[in-house]
Amino acid sequence: MAGNPVFSNFDKNLRSGQYAGFGSQQQGAQPGYGQQQFGQQPGYGQPGFQQRPYGQQPFGQQGFDQQYAPQAPMQQSSGRSMTMDDVVMKAIALFGLLIVVAGGSWVFAQRAIDSQQNTTVLGLWAGGAIVSLVLSLIIAFRKTISVPLIIAFTLAEGVFVGAVSAFFNTAYPGVVVQAVLATLCVFAGVLLGYKTGLIRVTARSRRIFMYMLIGYMLFALVNFVLVLTGLQEGFGIGGSGPLGIAISIFAVALASYSLAIDFDSISDGVRAGVPEKTSWLLAYGLLVSVVWLYIEMLRLLARLRD
Repeated sequence: MAGNPVFSNFDKNLRSGQYAGFGSQQQGAQPGYGQQQFGQQPGYGQPGFQQRPYGQQPFGQQGFDQQYAPQAPMQQSSGRSMTMDDVVMKAIALFGLLIVVAGGSWVFAQRAIDSQQNTTVLGLWAGGAIVSLVLSLIIAFRKTISVPLIIAFTLAEGVFVGAVSAFFNTAYPGVVVQAVLATLCVFAGVLLGYKTGLIRVTARSRRIFMYMLIGYMLFALVNFVLVLTGLQEGFGIGGSGPLGIAISIFAVALASYSLAIDFDSISDGVRAGVPEKTSWLLAYGLLVSVVWLYIEMLRLLARLRD
């Protein structure tokens, strides 16, 4: 089990042996792919990630849904195994697209805020969130990996993030920059902690994390209903008091550990030699966790401002 449905399904399939044998034909020519650990490539942003062409032989010789079937052995597949470079490059592409769309959404939402067109801002916010939720559920439970769906999700998520950022930055000037910096620092810290072994991911920690995540999701749903019905105001239960701040700190901690689980799942996938196209799914899952962390950072910093 993992921090979001993407990695949950991926880990379940990986541990059940449904990727077993894939890429065994390539291991003789590419022995290093089976031993890669997350973060042991030349480094984020270093030239080493550009050494392999982005458009190498695609995994398309047989349907990906067939790869999930236990009775269909993968030893005969001619597809390329996933590498750490694949995940990083896809993640960079998705994050770049998200930032561009979020920037456009922010500009549009800011103009609506300045014109006091609150319904427009709410439409961008709610519309982006609903579309993102629907697409994320479809992506999580599909048996095949759909790159167009992942891109569509990134577009919708960008609209949501841009509108939310514009709203928070208007109410709390400068909070978006603080949230972005905090998110980047946490991301780097969790990655460093995972690489050095200070942060460990085990089967037991995954189960505990999932139970805590389910509990937080139920709480968030109840809190949303209370705010929507007018029974609670602002941030809802706890408000901006000590209880509310404690809730936000707990949420940030959950999102942070979700990143560690993501890193562990990606490392497992690289070691297992899963199909190259899986890198799109794992990059998407990483995007989900980072956006979640950013939103929780926004809420925490806004509560501290109050």
